[in-house]
Amino acid sequence: MEILTQINDGILTINFNRPEKKNAITFGMYEAMANAINASNEDKNVSVILITGKPEIFTAGNDLEDFMKHAGSLMSEEMPPVYQFMHALNDAKKPVIAAVSGGAVGIGTTLLMHCELVYAADNAKFSMPFTQLGLCPEFASSMVLPQIAGYQRAAEMLLLGEAFSAQQAHEMGLVNKVLPLEELLPYAEKQAAKIAALPAKSIRLTKSLMKANQPQAIREKMTEENAHFGAMLSQPEAREAMMAFFQKRKPDFKQFN
Repeated sequence: MEILTQINDGILTINFNRPEKKNAITFGMYEAMANAINASNEDKNVSVILITGKPEIFTAGNDLEDFMKHAGSLMSEEMPPVYQFMHALNDAKKPVIAAVSGGAVGIGTTLLMHCELVYAADNAKFSMPFTQLGLCPEFASSMVLPQIAGYQRAAEMLLLGEAFSAQQAHEMGLVNKVLPLEELLPYAEKQAAKIAALPAKSIRLTKSLMKANQPQAIREKMTEENAHFGAMLSQPEAREAMMAFFQKRKPDFKQFN
């Protein structure tokens, strides 16, 4: 099972479990996560959701081989699993906590913007290398990240696509707390248990009030980004970036300027 899920004492834990591929996410994994989150909305046994990875890696983002195999579906009228997951997380009724250690690449970072609480180990490394792949931001990160970090910090992260540390993520407001690796999961589980022990209706209403009209605005921004993202996948810049990745070389974008 490449996505492990379990419900214990009111906590739904979703665990990336593909360490041999650096927890790179396939369409099947997106579908499993979307189904788990959607099911939790009406499950009285779930009060809070905890998303985790492995000590050495949260997720390397999309499995590029699997992603490119299904790239055509991104432009279809049917909602592909990656978008199902985005919508499920955006619409989740229960609070979501993320515990991040190791690399969090692409959607591994953008999904954190839709969590209520984010805790990171001191070995965590975040990146959104969309421009480096000839693509554009996704998961409404072009709207949400400036709200969290401020425009200039968001611009630096999204335009350059360079990796940044757990401490930098904490300073910009993306992460609530940075902890030693061995303390990360116990701390995140303790925080989840605190929420699970509180009145469920109060927790759900508090989240709903804080989100206000944001879910609809995020859906609209995701629709806009997804249209550009899907179209850009077939452009020469993205093809060059993908070829360079598989050939283990540096891409040459000068020919497209």
